[in-house]
Amino acid sequence: MAYRTLNPFTEQLVEDYPEHTDDAVEAALAKADGLFHSDWSKGDIQPRLAVLKSLSGLLTENRDDLARTMAEEMGKPLAQGQGEIDLCAGIAAYYAEKAADFLKPEKIDSELGEAWVEFHPIGVLLAVEPWNFPIYQLIRVVAPAIAVGNPVLYKHAGIVPRCAARFAELVREAGAPEGFVANLYISSDKVAELIGDDRIQGVALTGSEGAGAKVSARASEMLKKSTLELGGSDVFVVLDDADIEKAVAAGVEGRLSNAGQVCTGSKRFIVQKSVSDAFITGFVEGMKSAVMGDPLDEATVLGPLSSEDALKTLTKQVEEAIQHGAKALTGGKPADRTGFFYEPTVLTDVARNNPAFYQEFFGPVAQVFVVEDDDAVVALANDSHFGLGGSIFSGDTDRARKLASRIETGMVFINTTTTSMPELPFGGVKRSGFGRELGDVGIKEFVNRKLVVVSAD
Repeated sequence: MAYRTLNPFTEQLVEDYPEHTDDAVEAALAKADGLFHSDWSKGDIQPRLAVLKSLSGLLTENRDDLARTMAEEMGKPLAQGQGEIDLCAGIAAYYAEKAADFLKPEKIDSELGEAWVEFHPIGVLLAVEPWNFPIYQLIRVVAPAIAVGNPVLYKHAGIVPRCAARFAELVREAGAPEGFVANLYISSDKVAELIGDDRIQGVALTGSEGAGAKVSARASEMLKKSTLELGGSDVFVVLDDADIEKAVAAGVEGRLSNAGQVCTGSKRFIVQKSVSDAFITGFVEGMKSAVMGDPLDEATVLGPLSSEDALKTLTKQVEEAIQHGAKALTGGKPADRTGFFYEPTVLTDVARNNPAFYQEFFGPVAQVFVVEDDDAVVALANDSHFGLGGSIFSGDTDRARKLASRIETGMVFINTTTTSMPELPFGGVKRSGFGRELGDVGIKEFVNRKLVVVSAD
């Protein structure tokens, strides 16, 4: 596959990158496996935690440069890129502080005698990551892996090669042994080959349903664990007692952040009838007024889509939705300007037999549905192939809590948009994948939970 930096704002090629040769990949895997069998992986945790602490500081120091690189490679507005790096620094710092406690042996009451579970590294991990959060997607896997002692090889998306290389450099600069975290420019076929290698013991993927199906099938075939964070079509619920002004502002941000290219972005807006006119009016106006422009301009809210292919895909989806009866209250087409921009779009009248009803729109396109009551909210929210995140806006948190428990998804946020924090387990159900990253749950996805029992006799 091609690895290249092509600026989505200017549409100009910046640089091509050659794929790693088979010999280079083998050398990287052999190095990582050797480190797994060394004291670095299996010895005292404190040197590894020191790397994470240093990495947190390096991310902060390089915040602006990394944000500019993301803007150039995939179009993320500068302020949003800076926010991504702040989160990444927080994740590294979180595991530097908490991992030792998370990985302490856990005692078990047993009639047999003294029993406990220990947590050990399992081996080299392979991470396959997407372009939409070029550093965050990596650190969600890499930070806990460093703490545990699992070396990581990663294949990043072809459109963010500079981000991919820079992250590995920062991990090395933070003090990790050379090769403990390695960036590989490789093809999907090479990924499948690596999963078949006995030295790879786990696979983490964030990406599309198609990629997830292929990677998890290959991992299962080789009897290896995988975690998947796939697509989402998150609901944004507005109940009849919600603060409409707050909901409108959050809805616009939730749909336009990262040009709508967020797995947990607010995508299906379910609004109760009595407040629908007020919400829709404010929401449409907010979408229309978003400042579109150069990702490096601090005033820009909506940058370009990541690539020409992304723009073509989204354009086709919206056209097909309208052909099947949907109405565009605003937008509905690519912006008439240089760059891979798509107009902020609000669709209504999306019937269940419209292909759009079950699709994920990876761009600044919202679907709005009006319902009568709470039961209708739940029925519509659960009528989805996805189950990643979601939001509920209500003036009655007890009411919102009850609805949150009824919605079939991995995460629900009340009176705020779906977000990510180091301490919060991240992941979904249904076609949104399986497994969790972050928090105390995420660090234990790729460990040997070894039981030890000392007989009382």
